[in-house]
Amino acid sequence: MNAIVNAKLIYQDEIVEGKILLFNKSIVKIVDDANLKEMKVINADDNYVSAGFVDLHIHGSGGTDVMDATLEALETMSSTLLQTGTTSFLATTMTMSTEKIDNALKNIQNYASSVTGAQILGAHLEGPFINASKHGAQDKEYVQSYNFELIENYIDEVKMITLAPEIQGAKSFIKFLAERYPYIILSIGHSDASYEKSKESFSWGISHATHLFNAMSSYHHREPGIVGAVFDSEVSCDIIADFVHTHPSALELTYQVKRDKLILITDSMRAGCMKCGTYDLGGHKVKVDGDEAALEDGTLAGSVLKLNMALKNMTTATSMTLIEAVNAVTKIPAQRLGLKKGELKEGYDADIVIFDENFSIISTIVAGEIKYQRD
Repeated sequence: MNAIVNAKLIYQDEIVEGKILLFNKSIVKIVDDANLKEMKVINADDNYVSAGFVDLHIHGSGGTDVMDATLEALETMSSTLLQTGTTSFLATTMTMSTEKIDNALKNIQNYASSVTGAQILGAHLEGPFINASKHGAQDKEYVQSYNFELIENYIDEVKMITLAPEIQGAKSFIKFLAERYPYIILSIGHSDASYEKSKESFSWGISHATHLFNAMSSYHHREPGIVGAVFDSEVSCDIIADFVHTHPSALELTYQVKRDKLILITDSMRAGCMKCGTYDLGGHKVKVDGDEAALEDGTLAGSVLKLNMALKNMTTATSMTLIEAVNAVTKIPAQRLGLKKGELKEGYDADIVIFDENFSIISTIVAGEIKYQRD
């Protein structure tokens, strides 16, 4: 048995002090007092303790990318992300050739359970079922029509799909997946759908929106587009809170409207947790300068955001509270995936993060094991 003491526990939507968190592979209990003699004691030194962070949308980190389709790439991502407080993530693919997507999904299928750091929860298929006019950093050459065969062999691994509902064949594809595989999050993104088409697609089975504002029809007071439809519905959404993809004002607006339907993601590419320089993303050169990652033509190409920094940005630039920000990377994404993660709750996975007031990660615990410790 393990025990965390002297902690500011983020527990049941409160910050609780003076209690002891007991865990093994799962959370055992939170108590006022315990006999610590037979336990491994972790002193949080009055720092914050929360459930581990969950990233629904991440392509790469530490110099590797999901599309590299190797065990080494997944392991590098898994181990690198520990320093950001991320304890689990969806390995996110890109719009590339059918062969490369198949290789990436097969690699996830074969090796997701083999990584030793942050857990891989499955795959997020970002494309290729998107609108070429909103391809962003995705390669529009490889945009294709809806095709269930692309994912049929990996249906247990695919947990989320970003797609465009205005493309021909979308309605039948979305309804089929929503009815047959309700655990898959169907998300509108890389789309030029109108407000009306977006709302209609929510009735088919779309229940989420990918990196709100980015690579989608813009909000306009006469044509509110996807953003307006998301604001006027109960679907959840995620956002890249790096001040590059979204202005603080847009972050504040989204928080005010969506509240407990808002999830923070990184959309990080292989340059995440690396130095500035030139990197590859889907076969294209990406220049990373400071917090910005862009193609040679200036198109934003994913991010180098870390989840702990997303928390810091939201709590410093918006009115989002610490507890709400933590929920946006723990409880809310875990609930969307239907997992017993994301909360310091009895019987839930012991994925735990200790961080200081500057959101610097002190310790990261995955399934009850300390996987990262700050020097």
